[in-house]
Amino acid sequence: MGFEGEGLVDRAVLARARAELGSDLPRILGYFREDGLKSVDAIEAASRDENATALILPAHTLKGEARQFGATPLAAMAEKLENLARECVELHTSPVECVPDVLDLRPLFEATLAFLEREVAAMPQRRVGGFGRRIA
Repeated sequence: MGFEGEGLVDRAVLARARAELGSDLPRILGYFREDGLKSVDAIEAASRDENATALILPAHTLKGEARQFGATPLAAMAEKLENLARECVELHTSPVECVPDVLDLRPLFEATLAFLEREVAAMPQRRVGGFGRRIA
């Protein structure tokens, strides 16, 4: 499954994040890169181990972080995995039905991250002056 283009990120949500985070946006995106990779790794490991319980938290974390940047398809996939894993825990079943989405998760995460990094790099960086300081 190929993931690319405009549908990866809701630009209005990304613009709102930019307005709220300002010059901290690149740093926060770096955290998303690190935490997101850890979450994807943990989801893949939990899927390999057929451990629904271990799948829940990283899927939940990825969902929330993706939403912060408007990465709606990534957040939706993480939410689907989280919900399927919770259901498996409740029913005491194996999360084998998660496998197709787990296989699509890393390519979607990587495409989303690449898109966000391009967008953030293209944004003009505002320099914040401070009281009594001029902005050059």
